[in-house]
Amino acid sequence: MLEFAGKAAIVTGASRGIGAATAVELASRGASVVLAARSADEIGEVAARINGFGGTAITSVCDVANYEAVADTVEQCLEHYERLDILVGNAGVIDPIGPLATSNPDSWSRAADINFKGIYHGLRAALPVMLEQGNGTIINISSGAAHAPLEGWSHYCAAKAGAAMLTRSAHLETAEAGVRVFGLSPGTVATYMQVAIRASGINPVSQLDPSVHIPPEWPAKAVAWLCTDDADEFAGQEVSLRDEKIRARIGLG
Repeated sequence: MLEFAGKAAIVTGASRGIGAATAVELASRGASVVLAARSADEIGEVAARINGFGGTAITSVCDVANYEAVADTVEQCLEHYERLDILVGNAGVIDPIGPLATSNPDSWSRAADINFKGIYHGLRAALPVMLEQGNGTIINISSGAAHAPLEGWSHYCAAKAGAAMLTRSAHLETAEAGVRVFGLSPGTVATYMQVAIRASGINPVSQLDPSVHIPPEWPAKAVAWLCTDDADEFAGQEVSLRDEKIRARIGLG
């Protein structure tokens, strides 16, 4: 039997990159998946791929900056699958990249709403369901930027730092009730975000050779591993894929 058979998962930012790879990975292991993102066409393509290999996936057009949209996605999950076992808070944006002194307040705030409030909205919508069930796993995709400031990334660094603290707070509040909350810092991943970073030419990350970026399937496998009992000891922590011991534990590289 597949290890996640009978479990239901929501993946935000599931239209491409880490989110799409994670949705495919969880579905391939038996989970019924809700793909949440702003692009109906793109999540529809990922869902078709999953359903095509015999998995189970539905889509939910969702802007994580809007709490009602996130709550609606959780309701769709409950309506279709009657439970919610896994939430992957992956949705995020790097744009706009640029100095604080010339930043556009509206664009800056919009990005912060996605990267920070989006994590809060996911926690707020999913935790009551998981607490009532007495179990569940939430994995918030973090970044090294949560702990190290970088030029041009003020909204991203600040939001990721705040999101990391939300992860830790949620763990303290829910661990005894059977809910596991993790952060996953994947390092640099070969996604659209890295294309935008390289094009900006700002800060050292933009100068990295593309060959150093890991494939999105690696963090997807890490998410799946965090959903298993083998990762219990890391609950409440931020797990880094830069850590060779963690990679070996998961079976990567």
